[in-house]
Amino acid sequence: MNEALIIQAAKEGNRAAFTQIVEQYQHLVYNTVLGIVQQHEEAEDTAQEVFLQMYQSLHSFKGNSKFSTWLYRIAVTKALEAERKKKTKKRFAVITSVFGLNKEEETVTDFYHPGVSLAEKEQAAVLFKALKKLPETQRAAFVLIKTEGLSYDEASAVLKTSVKAVEALMHRAKENLRKILQQYYS
Repeated sequence: MNEALIIQAAKEGNRAAFTQIVEQYQHLVYNTVLGIVQQHEEAEDTAQEVFLQMYQSLHSFKGNSKFSTWLYRIAVTKALEAERKKKTKKRFAVITSVFGLNKEEETVTDFYHPGVSLAEKEQAAVLFKALKKLPETQRAAFVLIKTEGLSYDEASAVLKTSVKAVEALMHRAKENLRKILQQYYS
């Protein structure tokens, strides 16, 4: 069955069609979210939120763009929301620790993306740590283009911006990464 028919069936409440969409796109969604949030459990939770949002919003998909573009947009939005929530929790944790209310310490582990070969894991961990320091839009553009392999046109559709804006985001992301990584390699 072609994708348009599956999507239409899912819109009409066909659970098997919805399951087929999830199975087809689960790796795309998970890898995109993981590239942004960089924690496996959080990526799994966020990916579930993406599919829940997709289910609730499927009626609004008009077919003006590719379905994958529409789904990438939801994934990036949900991942960035998760990052904002995490920053808010960290700020609150700092405040509570100043007043001695929070005794737990957060442990940060090295992040390894499943798409990275074993020989490159150390370098990838350094890169992903540097990515965390980029502004949201630069990080999203970098993940979509470099990790997910989207073209600049596709990334601009996902980010709802022009190709020129994506090119500028990528240029700034690369410049910022050079500065951040310079410390590591000097």
